[in-house]
Amino acid sequence: MKDYASIQQRYMRDDLPVRLGGLAANLRRVKSAASHDENQVAVEGLLDESKHFIEWTAAEAEIDKAAELVELQVQLARWQYNWHDIWSDPVRRRDVAEQSGRWSDRVLELSGLMG
Repeated sequence: MKDYASIQQRYMRDDLPVRLGGLAANLRRVKSAASHDENQVAVEGLLDESKHFIEWTAAEAEIDKAAELVELQVQLARWQYNWHDIWSDPVRRRDVAEQSGRWSDRVLELSGLMG
């Protein structure tokens, strides 16, 4: 089990844009790792960690950005709830990977780090 208190302490040292960049990187890792059967536990951990990142970050974001982050957090929770079924179905797993990639791009855009 991860020590989320120490992760939160480290994560919160960064400015909001950098934290959003970290969330985007996590989502990109989900996309990449989901294509390998042996990564089920790792990907599930990334989903959980990403939900925490949103929890720690959304309150400081502008309201429209916070709303999108909460929407993402709900999506991550849905995936986690159905994780066993998703992972055992290659089509659903690929869909999660593709959606994670799109969310990664969107969160990176929200961060302002690219522009």
